[in-house]
Amino acid sequence: MLLDQAQWFHQQGYPVVAAFFHDREGLHTQWQAQAAFPIVNLRAWHTGGGMGNIFGLLPGLWRVWRLMRRERFTVVECFTQHANILGIPLAWLARVPVRIVSHHSRLENFPEFLTRFQSWLVNHGWAQRMVVVSKRVQAIALEEGVRPELIVVIRNGIQPVSRLAPEHQASQRLAEELGVKPEELLILNVGRLREQKGQSYLLDAIPLVVKNLPGVVFAIAGDGPLRSDLEEKARKLGIDHAVRFLGNRTDIPQLLAAADVFVLPSLWEGLPIALLEAMQAGLPSVVTNVEGVEEIITDQQNGLVVPVADPLALADALVTVLRDSELRARLGRSAKQLVEAEYTVDQMCMQYEALFLSLMDAGS
Repeated sequence: MLLDQAQWFHQQGYPVVAAFFHDREGLHTQWQAQAAFPIVNLRAWHTGGGMGNIFGLLPGLWRVWRLMRRERFTVVECFTQHANILGIPLAWLARVPVRIVSHHSRLENFPEFLTRFQSWLVNHGWAQRMVVVSKRVQAIALEEGVRPELIVVIRNGIQPVSRLAPEHQASQRLAEELGVKPEELLILNVGRLREQKGQSYLLDAIPLVVKNLPGVVFAIAGDGPLRSDLEEKARKLGIDHAVRFLGNRTDIPQLLAAADVFVLPSLWEGLPIALLEAMQAGLPSVVTNVEGVEEIITDQQNGLVVPVADPLALADALVTVLRDSELRARLGRSAKQLVEAEYTVDQMCMQYEALFLSLMDAGS
C-alpha cells in the first residue's frame, strides 16, 4: 500500500520519499529497482535481534529525524502502529506541517498502553488525522479513544488489472510447478501465517473438502510464526499431499491467475488487500463474516460468506463453489466489477491528496 501510494503521488509530480523502519523480507533492493523515487531502509529493527534491537533503534530514530529535517517534508504519513508511534513524534519535532497516522486493523498482541498512546498522539494534535481503511476500523479507532472528528475513512485501493495481469502461459507454468494437474482445481489463500488469518481452521476444513472432491489442491502463500505448526498440523491431518505452503511470494498475480477459488478464513480484518486483488482477478471467494470483509463481500452475490472459526461451514461452502463452475463464474464477475468500480488506487489516492491539501490550507 505504501509503495502504490508513493508511486501515484510521484506520477502526479509530487516529490516523494518512502522509508522503512524494518525491511522484514529483505526486499529493499528489489523495491528500489522498481521505483522511480527514493526508498530509504532505515535499518532500525532486525528480526530476531533481541536486546540488540534497542541499540539499533536509537540510531534508526536519529536517521528518521535527520531525513525529515533534511528533506523538509510537507506531509509525513505513517502506515503501521509501530510507525505511528515512532514516526509521528519525530515528524512533530522536525516541524513537518501535516502529520497523518493510519489504522488498518488491530495488531495481534499489540500492547494496550501503546494503543492508547497512539490515540493520544491524534487527540492532542501530534498527528492531525487518523486514516482508517473501513467502517469496521473506524469503530475500532473510536473504541480506542480517538475523537470521531479526527478520523477519516479512506478505503484501500489496488492497481488496475492491466498492470497486474500475467500471461496465460505463465499461470499454466506456475500451476505445473505447484504440481496441479490440468483436471485439478486450485484453491488459494494469501496472508501472514498467524492467528488472525485463520489458516488453522482452513486446514481443519480441507479433509472434508478432499473427501468430497479428491481433485483439489490448496496453496497457502505467505510466511509467519505459525508456519511450522501449520505444516505439522497438515501432516497429522493427512492432507499434506493436498496442501502447498509457498512462503512469501512476489508472483501473487500469477498465483491468482492460476487459481480457481480464493479463500480467506480470517478471524478479524480491516480491509484486506489480498481479497481485493483476488476479486479484481475475477476469482470467486469464500470468506468469513468478519467486519471489514463484510463491507465488500455480499453472500451469494460476489462471494460466499461463512461463520468465523467454523471448519464445517467453510468446507461446505468450498465444496459448493468448487462443484459449480457457473456459480464460480458469476461470483467472480460480480467481484471484479465491484473492485474496478470502487476500489482503485486512483480513487484512494485522490482522497489522500484532498486530505493533505485541506490540512495544508488549514495550517497556512
